[in-house]
Amino acid sequence: MPASGSLIDVLKKTSLFAALSSVELEALARRASIHSCQTGEVLFAEGEPCAGLYVVASGRIRIFKTSAGGREQVLAIEGEGSSVAELPVFDGGPYPASVAAVEPSELVFISRKEFQTLCLEHPEVGLKVLQVVGARLRRLVEIIEELSFTTVRHRLIAWVLRRTRTDGTTFHLGASQQELAAEIGTVRELVSRNLTRLHAQGFIAINGREITVLDPAGLQAELTSSV
Repeated sequence: MPASGSLIDVLKKTSLFAALSSVELEALARRASIHSCQTGEVLFAEGEPCAGLYVVASGRIRIFKTSAGGREQVLAIEGEGSSVAELPVFDGGPYPASVAAVEPSELVFISRKEFQTLCLEHPEVGLKVLQVVGARLRRLVEIIEELSFTTVRHRLIAWVLRRTRTDGTTFHLGASQQELAAEIGTVRELVSRNLTRLHAQGFIAINGREITVLDPAGLQAELTSSV
């Protein structure tokens, strides 16, 4: 378990708690605990009662829904400093989606009761939660639109362009092609086929698991023309 100082540093880097004072962060850290999980380990499953929320201290997690037939739809992949399960902490409902580790990860757990008490004492934290939930809602609307109205090629190009905005024109694939397929609502074979096609057309270069975007303007034009 990290030293108290390390735990405070993790909480301070999270947007939910960035506005808290050192004394407040110390009080929160005393009420928090560390949970370690290995690759593929499920942190909690959709439909389970909400015990509290988590902050990613290290590693990456994926938030996903599973159909009755067992097919996954990845809603988001979150890394260090992100929080998850804020909404059910407030509304008292079960976890609306499942969360599993993409790689060995450490998460800070804060119980529902402790978090609600914190929000009553510090309303600005509640406003931060609304910002996070609002951003997730916007992304869910984008996912619905993409799955309803676009092709696999369109969704893959949109994913590549989102990565360039956050990580630059050269980035590591990170997720496996299977995980990427789940994120954009398709199967691994179609991801592989479309990546190969984009490479052959000169839009991207592929070196192992590293992707370099050679023609972002061309990809954007492809995205616009396929709408």
